[in-house]
Amino acid sequence: MLIAQGISYALPNRDILFADIDLALNKQDKIALIGNNGAGKSTLLKILAGNLPASNGHVSVDTKPYYVPQLFGQFNDYSIAQALQIEDKLNALKEILQGQATDENLASLNDDWTIEERCKEAFAHWNLGELDLAKKMGELSGGQKTKVFLAGIDIHGPEIVLLDEPSNHLDAAGRSILYDYITATTKSLVVVSHDRTLLNLLKIVFELSKRGITIYGGNYDFYAEQKKIERDALQQDLRNKEKALRKAKETEREALERQQKLDARGKKKQEKAGLPTIMMKTFRNNAEKSTARMKGVHDEKIDGISQELNQLRRELPGVDKMKMDLDNSALHPGKVLVTAKHINFGYNSRLLWKHALSFQITSGDRIAIKGTNGSGKTTLIKMILGECPPQSGTLERTGVKAIYIDQDYSLIDNTCKVYEQAQQFNAGGLEEHEVKIRLNRFLFTKAYWDKPCQVLSGGEKMRLILCCLTINHQAPDIIVLDEPTNNLDIQNIEILTAAINEYKGTLLVVSHDEYFLKQINVERSMTVQ
Repeated sequence: MLIAQGISYALPNRDILFADIDLALNKQDKIALIGNNGAGKSTLLKILAGNLPASNGHVSVDTKPYYVPQLFGQFNDYSIAQALQIEDKLNALKEILQGQATDENLASLNDDWTIEERCKEAFAHWNLGELDLAKKMGELSGGQKTKVFLAGIDIHGPEIVLLDEPSNHLDAAGRSILYDYITATTKSLVVVSHDRTLLNLLKIVFELSKRGITIYGGNYDFYAEQKKIERDALQQDLRNKEKALRKAKETEREALERQQKLDARGKKKQEKAGLPTIMMKTFRNNAEKSTARMKGVHDEKIDGISQELNQLRRELPGVDKMKMDLDNSALHPGKVLVTAKHINFGYNSRLLWKHALSFQITSGDRIAIKGTNGSGKTTLIKMILGECPPQSGTLERTGVKAIYIDQDYSLIDNTCKVYEQAQQFNAGGLEEHEVKIRLNRFLFTKAYWDKPCQVLSGGEKMRLILCCLTINHQAPDIIVLDEPTNNLDIQNIEILTAAINEYKGTLLVVSHDEYFLKQINVERSMTVQ
């Protein structure tokens, strides 16, 4: 149905994003396209959709794919009907029903007499209610925009569907509808996503990297198992190569010591024999040349092993290269931090929640805060952090240090450079070289130190925050994560998961990502509605 051959794409600066990509999508295939941020997943999806020309290669399709983008800002000035490319049909149908059955209107409608009914059914299916098709896309929330394009699948009925991070802005109810669609559909799918629950519903994983596309014949869990086997093998190769390097250096040292002893013994014999000075110099020069040759042979071997070792280290996944070292909260487990009794909040004298909230948070708790989009999860967080008081009920807080990591990574000062940002958290007075060692541990090499924070990706900003927490003199008593996986690729989600699992303190998480919540060992949840 869709065949891509020799696809390459060069960025405007002429850097090659990917090259010689071959991909085949057959009838009813359900493919997950994954890879690290910057690998080119979204770009490849646009090329497959026909929305972006490849630098080289070509794509052949039997039928036009339907494409759901990750970002929708370009549609803000469009009506919903325009964004879904159904405005002409709807206008033609309206005019025909008013008696203007012109050739132009009939051609625009193209016998699609059920277009209005399909729109209503599709919008109802995605819980969009009676959304006016003339409404501007810019007036919708992120979740509504996603649902509009997902509803377009039912409206257009395509045979090939390309989805770019379709669950990003969806709440639990929206994700459930999406998962049901993925499971039930017989259409051909290519899905770019970091949502591992969704990825487990797809039958094949295509991993995009600098090496091209690697195919794994199973869902995400199967892929993760295979990658673990690969990582374990790589780690074993690394240990073997490190052992070989130590052995080679030891062999060199022993050989040079032996040679030096032989040379010294030979020199004594020559001196006892009373050989002429010119012969003594010849013997000494020969000995030095022999030692130099031996050292050259050993150096060449050591250099070769070192290069192989560096190559293996470069192939390590980011999470395996990093050292987290997140400090623990100084509070003893079980200490009561927050007590809320019948709290509620209101806008224009209207209460936010149907039922007032009562709860207690103790040190060491791991709690998920759940609710539909717009249900007041962020408001609840602000109350817990003491940023806004409840309008009814009581909320008591102990004096604790809390860190709030929101979706925009507001803890990062975009006017700072990476090293300057790290120094802002250096409350313990670490020396400059120690701060830079911490940055290196979080994959911020020397090339990053003078980079402005504003050019960092979401994953890089998250890593920088985690790094800053290790630099800070005192670990936070509470870490609050607000939809932390929304802008992260799988590698950075794994890094975040590893860091959070090392942290021994109180954790509050707003997330619709059930897979992530399970991975970080969330113990209980609070639902606002």
